[in-house]
Amino acid sequence: MNKAELRLVTQAKNCTLYTIQFLGEDESEFEKFFDKFKDDVEFNPDLMRIVGFLNKIAEIGALERFFRPEGKMTDSVVALPVVQSKLRLYCLRLSDRILVLGNGGVKNTKSYQESMELSGFVMTLQKFDKLIREGVRKGTVIIHENRIELDNTFDL
Repeated sequence: MNKAELRLVTQAKNCTLYTIQFLGEDESEFEKFFDKFKDDVEFNPDLMRIVGFLNKIAEIGALERFFRPEGKMTDSVVALPVVQSKLRLYCLRLSDRILVLGNGGVKNTKSYQESMELSGFVMTLQKFDKLIREGVRKGTVIIHENRIELDNTFDL
């Protein structure tokens, strides 16, 4: 079982962005995603488009129209971008004001379930989503309008 924590990426006027970081690792899930494609000639333009979406989301909110629903109907897993691209960043959209950035990759299959790498990223977010919901129920996680308050790590 891996221990992970929630890390603040940015807190803007209308949306707070977080990411997941596994304890003992140097990079968060979003940093791994960014570093994987920042020097990639083919996918860097798509990465920059995703970063542009994230900047826009931070300023105006994590509105549903920015995301492609992924995962199951019972979880909050979504993907960026909604534009034509094979690059996907998987996230948890907890509200219009809170977004948790995960990891992602190139979607070369019809669905993320057909890719071991992509389905692994989605499953991590699904587990994290479940743990956040359980924490809210138990009172160990408090979700405010635009921030999450917790003082523990999660076992993923």
